[in-house]
Amino acid sequence: MALEPEEIKALRPDALSPAEIEAKAETISVGKASMSVGKMFLLAIMAGLFIGCGATLFTLVQGDSELTFAIKRVFGAACFSVGLMLVVCCGAELFTGNTLMVCGLGSKKINWGGMLKNWVVVWLGNLAGSLLMAFLVYMSAMAAMNNGLVGDAMVSIATGKVTLAPETIFCKAILCNFLVCLAVWMSFGARTIADKIICVIMPITAFVACGFEHCVANMFFLFMGFFAKLAGYGAAIDAAALNLGGIFYNLTFATLGNIVGGMVMVGLVYWIVYHKKSEK
Repeated sequence: MALEPEEIKALRPDALSPAEIEAKAETISVGKASMSVGKMFLLAIMAGLFIGCGATLFTLVQGDSELTFAIKRVFGAACFSVGLMLVVCCGAELFTGNTLMVCGLGSKKINWGGMLKNWVVVWLGNLAGSLLMAFLVYMSAMAAMNNGLVGDAMVSIATGKVTLAPETIFCKAILCNFLVCLAVWMSFGARTIADKIICVIMPITAFVACGFEHCVANMFFLFMGFFAKLAGYGAAIDAAALNLGGIFYNLTFATLGNIVGGMVMVGLVYWIVYHKKSEK
């Protein structure tokens, strides 16, 4: 029996084309905007936990003082990529990836209200998940590993983020979500779990190794460092700026930069190039 064109298309082993990915991004944005607040928030908590898992692995690698700078950064960054792997493979709501909802907005399939509601609920859910992960890691006494060097690394990572100039955080955040959303964009075109994992690894490794700023990852890093500081780690580090004010200072500029990097530099550009215009 002959297959229908849509059935043949579904069996095609190669990835979706760029235009097909853009169309899929529009469809996905509709589902995100119409999701109930309860489901949205729970899936956002999961994303915070997932990103926290990757950040925990990265922190562990940074706690090894015998590794050279480049190896420590790149290997730790590759470990961090497990966070986005879990998001795209298991299904979760991640604020930074959801900046791609601009595709649905541009084609008027969703409105500003639907997109902004998703962003606010997901950002708060990501924060809740990250806080939970940071607390669980703190209670696990992971900071004591390698004679306390892991705890020192937690304080050092967080302190480095809260002492950056606002324009530096903003530009680092733009670069970060440019890479993160390219990883998410490629995963939209993937047809298997293996495809999605491969799509994620290198862009995420690049942004983490280069020290760019991801607001959701920072929700974990900053609170984990804050908890480690309270526990007495990082005594040799000047961590005076690592307080609640410093944490939300970083998150504010990281969030704004992430919106520009994902919404403008990826979503809007590809919507302009590939969206299907309505027939006149």
